[in-house]
Amino acid sequence: MIETLLGGLLGGAFRLAPEILKWLDRKGERGHELAMQDKALEFEKLRGAQRMDEIGAAADGAWNTGAIGALKEAVAAQGQRSGIGWADALSASVRPVITYWFMALYCAAKAATFAAGVSAGAGWGDAILHAWTDADQALWAGVLNFWFLGRVFDRVRS
Repeated sequence: MIETLLGGLLGGAFRLAPEILKWLDRKGERGHELAMQDKALEFEKLRGAQRMDEIGAAADGAWNTGAIGALKEAVAAQGQRSGIGWADALSASVRPVITYWFMALYCAAKAATFAAGVSAGAGWGDAILHAWTDADQALWAGVLNFWFLGRVFDRVRS
């Protein structure tokens, strides 16, 4: 009797075992498919973000190209004469007048600093040393480089 019962139970268990294994396998497959879909969705998001970056870079490049073109046109237009003598003379004098005005103000400020130092009792040497700062040295180097390196570049271009 016990053998019959055990045989029936074991036979039923062995018959159910493949079905249980198939069910577990399908559950794993569904989990794998879901994970693969999540990965595909992640990949599509990354690809979309990359494409948006490419579109943004292309738009920036186009804008920069347009801006450089506009700047070239503006600079070229500034160099053209209008044909009106006084307007052309005024236009040509703007940069030199601003340069001379700046240099006059700068020299006046340095002279006032020097004079204040001398009137405060400092010697001429000390007053000059205190009037000439690192910022003045940098400005002077920039002016010299502008004028003298500009000549070198002009010769190289010619």
